[in-house]
Amino acid sequence: MPNTRVNGVDLYYECHGKGQPLMLIAGLASDSLSWQPVVEELSQHYLVILPDNRGSGRTTPQDIDTSIEQIAGDCMALLDYLELPSASLLGHSMGGFVALDCAIRYPARVSKLILVGTSASNSDRNNILFRDWVSYLKSGMDAELWFRNLFYWIYSKRFFENRETLESAVRLAIEYPYPQSETAFEKQVTAISAFNCQAMLSGIRAKTLIINGTEDLIFPPGDSIAVLQAIPSTSVCLVEDAAHTIHMENPRAFTDCVLQFLDKK
Repeated sequence: MPNTRVNGVDLYYECHGKGQPLMLIAGLASDSLSWQPVVEELSQHYLVILPDNRGSGRTTPQDIDTSIEQIAGDCMALLDYLELPSASLLGHSMGGFVALDCAIRYPARVSKLILVGTSASNSDRNNILFRDWVSYLKSGMDAELWFRNLFYWIYSKRFFENRETLESAVRLAIEYPYPQSETAFEKQVTAISAFNCQAMLSGIRAKTLIINGTEDLIFPPGDSIAVLQAIPSTSVCLVEDAAHTIHMENPRAFTDCVLQFLDKK
């Protein structure tokens, strides 16, 4: 799969399907592989572009300076490299911050905007929580315990009803072939805490879809939707039986929301 040199990083990316471009921007500690449950369906209708954000996956070096604005710049540089004047952007969690920054600073490059499990800034509670996750990593906390603690926050109650599914998810996380370094994780956490675009939401002109899992603990639907509806043209899709990782827990409902918004269903 290809890499391209942009803004001081060797940016790894994948393209699937053909048609109008749709870029999927992953969240904290996630990369292009996190979209596997939805890529096949979406790529039947669109050219799906999957970058590994700086500091994650197969983009190198991992420990480079990282901010939301820099990740947004990398995404725009990737569009340049692919000779695409614009794309619809779909961002999950931290990736939603990136997509918002693109829509604010590069409005002509954003056809439509899809914001998944995100908001315009991180809450004080989340900033403390994410810093604790950094501290646990630095303390040498057992990897299994670290991922279990993470999963309590990002998966729904139903996810934990199947012990085999839980154990499989923990094992896959521990054995992931493209792990994020402690330093890179901390830099992404710092980037998240420094970002706040709430005052600029009213200036966004892209038609916007807000997707939330009804059980999201990181960005509770009532809070994040109330903030993001300051964007002039918004619609909302709530996904049942899903928490923060909507596209993993309920991929069919997720893709239905996306395709209906993009006028394919």
